[in-house]
Amino acid sequence: MNGRRKGLVTYFNQEGGYGFITPYGDEDAVYVRAEDIETADQVLSEGQQVSFTLELTPGRFEARRVRP
Repeated sequence: MNGRRKGLVTYFNQEGGYGFITPYGDEDAVYVRAEDIETADQVLSEGQQVSFTLELTPGRFEARRVRP
């Protein structure tokens, strides 16, 4: 999928370094890894609005290049 999308962080586990983002206009949350978050601390907060790109990986879409 091309272009940036926006959505809300619905879950983020700081210790595990992963979470989920629900894109606006979509019910299905996408997986995000801390290494794909473009901030110094690589942490997100539940309810935080973010922008991201989507990449289809084996079996699911994942958020990449995540920005607050």
